[in-house]
Amino acid sequence: MPKAGIQPEVIYEGIPASPGIAIAPVHVVARGFTAPEIYEITEAEVSREQERFKAALEATKRQLIELQSRLEDLAGDNEAGIFEAHVMILEDRSVVDRVHNAIASRQQNAEYAFYAVMQNFLEAMRRIPDPYLRERTVDIEDVAQRVLRNFSDDGDSRPQGPDVSHILVAYDLAPSDTASMNRKHVLGFATEQGSVNSHTAILARAFGIPAVVGLEGVVIDVIALAPAILDGYTGKLILHPTAETLERYKSLSDIKAKVRSSLEAMRGAATATVDGRELTVSANIEIIEELPLVKRSGAKGIGLYRTEFLLLNGEEMPDEKRQTEVYSRVASEMQPHTVIIRTLDAGGDKLPVEPLTDPEPNPFLGWRGIRVSLARPAMFREQIRAILRASAFGKVAVMFPMISGLSEVWRSKEMVRRCMDELDKEGVAFDEHLPVGIMIEVPAAAICADILAPEVDFFSIGTNDLIQYTVAADRVNPHVAELYRPTHPAVIRLIKRTIDAATDNGIWTGICGEMAGDIRLTPLLIGLGVEELSVGPQQVPRVGHAIRSLSYAECAAMSDEALRHTRSQGILDLSMSLARKHYGNLLD
Repeated sequence: MPKAGIQPEVIYEGIPASPGIAIAPVHVVARGFTAPEIYEITEAEVSREQERFKAALEATKRQLIELQSRLEDLAGDNEAGIFEAHVMILEDRSVVDRVHNAIASRQQNAEYAFYAVMQNFLEAMRRIPDPYLRERTVDIEDVAQRVLRNFSDDGDSRPQGPDVSHILVAYDLAPSDTASMNRKHVLGFATEQGSVNSHTAILARAFGIPAVVGLEGVVIDVIALAPAILDGYTGKLILHPTAETLERYKSLSDIKAKVRSSLEAMRGAATATVDGRELTVSANIEIIEELPLVKRSGAKGIGLYRTEFLLLNGEEMPDEKRQTEVYSRVASEMQPHTVIIRTLDAGGDKLPVEPLTDPEPNPFLGWRGIRVSLARPAMFREQIRAILRASAFGKVAVMFPMISGLSEVWRSKEMVRRCMDELDKEGVAFDEHLPVGIMIEVPAAAICADILAPEVDFFSIGTNDLIQYTVAADRVNPHVAELYRPTHPAVIRLIKRTIDAATDNGIWTGICGEMAGDIRLTPLLIGLGVEELSVGPQQVPRVGHAIRSLSYAECAAMSDEALRHTRSQGILDLSMSLARKHYGNLLD
């Protein structure tokens, strides 16, 4: 096989999920077992690497035979037969030959050559219609991980991405994978699965790195370290780009950088329309490491702190002391602006709060959001106490997710009152007037917004869930992605109903879903009467510029027309016409 630098240009087309351009080698990761370190070898080192592979196989066989013997003593021959099947995988001549050939042809280290061969084999098996054969991938993953551990003297196979800039290519990435990736080296990522509305894509936009999803077959085809361009604007992954392609993308990247620079110059400027209507542009964050990015963005506070990402450091929520430390730091660093801390929002397509004995048939309609907190009062109490304690260090508000009715609001507020009483008796300082808000994500909450508004200090519309529940389309399911329309007439009417109920009751309404950062829809949201837009830190300058370019009167007239419209595309076109008129350069 020719070396990477002289391969013909190959273009994969997918779905643009996060804008931007990345130019770097690719690093491929597979599901089920972790990618080892990768490095290139010389032709003279090929035989040495093949010997290393042979030694790792032999060590793994010895371990499996020993495990088989121990299991026979404990449980009998039937269960021990599992490891006999594992040994047979290691003795498969076709696998051994493929790894030897991969070491020689790719001229990459043995553990990565083995990983690449097994990765291709597993991905092919996952596409087999027979469910029994598909389930055997678990056994192969286990064997593969054992072999990888045995390449090192100490049996350590901790995942190691390249310590240089790269584009991450994977079958799929969980939100936790995205949130914990080394953003110093990951310039962008491309996946076979996912949608533009998945949490992984949302995090990519928040981090300001390009992402492309829906690239079918890319994991099997791509060779690690191949030079590549990731185009998050049009949804392309270009492998082995020609000199002409490279030059074109470098030029485009320079143009985009100049636009970003002009936006940066307005960082921190007031966000009011040309006719004087003020809006707050705040930031959404997942992890505390984003604070410097938030402060550089010019955001006027944090409109959504997703606390479920604290789960990334363990299987359970941190205790009250640790949560207090984290929340207090965020509150202190964001002074004098407000930090809205959302209580745990786990379940559905988000991070699981705990393993369930019986899997839920439909997690989106099951145990998630405030339902989890109310069902786990000890955990809920710790989080509320930590939020209250943090309110002594800055402006803090609490927000409850997935509210569907009045009883959930009452029970949540009762927990706040109980925790206030406890802290007061303990002599612990906190804000006695801590603002309490709720997320409007369920159509029932939007329809009953006039009932809920008198009970809270603000609404924050979570458009991601509101859209999917309104149109009954899972936002991460590619089969129904076309039905997930932010400008569906029902969605727009629910947003308007929520804002009007809030206004009538003297409270404010913000939007913290993806619609808030979509500058195509900024004219529509302003016209509907929203007062706060909370977006990813990287989106703050663009949204601020859009607001400063628009007239509220013009937006209001347009939104009135949009509310009478019967088609999603028609509503989008109305908003886009104003966006193009006033800041078309940001949309190209």
